[in-house]
Amino acid sequence: MENKKIISDTDLAKSCGEKAGNIQSVLKKQVNWKELWFYQKTEVLYHMTYVFTKRFLPEYGDRTVDQMVQAARSGKQNIVEGTADGVTSSEMELKLLNVARSSIQELREDYADDIIKKGLTLWTQGHPRFDGMLKYCRKHNRLEDYEKYFMIWNEEEFCNIAITLCRMVDKMMMNYQKKKEQEFITQGGIRERMTAARLGYRNDQKKTVDDLQKELYALRKENAELKIAVKKTKND
Repeated sequence: MENKKIISDTDLAKSCGEKAGNIQSVLKKQVNWKELWFYQKTEVLYHMTYVFTKRFLPEYGDRTVDQMVQAARSGKQNIVEGTADGVTSSEMELKLLNVARSSIQELREDYADDIIKKGLTLWTQGHPRFDGMLKYCRKHNRLEDYEKYFMIWNEEEFCNIAITLCRMVDKMMMNYQKKKEQEFITQGGIRERMTAARLGYRNDQKKTVDDLQKELYALRKENAELKIAVKKTKND
């Protein structure tokens, strides 16, 4: 029968970059981007923008179509890439999240321009639809909460809801970036974590050697005491 090596939990933790004993993690735990509310809203924005351009913008000859869809996609995809790169590089994570924010800001301007060009109404505080729209957008993040209305909303409804979602995403991402910046300040980047992990490994090794030396000293002392006891017994 073939012998199989059994990997201990400690060895597995070390191989995965997790904290084991005094050894600090090198790789940060990846954020589940699908659970981030601002990511969920960017997913809504991407799909609703695609439908919006198909329903309300010219099929040919208008560069705005590609620009809006690409901006919506960039917002969504850079969040995914940023959170993945954040496992090793806080700097890259912050840069990509900033690209995502910029893309969503660009998308918001495109929807605002459409309202102006078409002579539509921008819903602000005091508009009869404003409070209801705000409440719905705050409460709902999932695509299925919005998709059922994509073929029902008129152009003005589309624009105002998209602008509201863009503003919410921007605010959430700004707060999230501040949190990530603080993590970088307190925990450092991958070079600092690698140094800390190496020092932790050396400290663990030193502790192991110290423990073995103490054990060896105790055994030698016990052996000496046994020799004295045996010699005494023989003399008696």
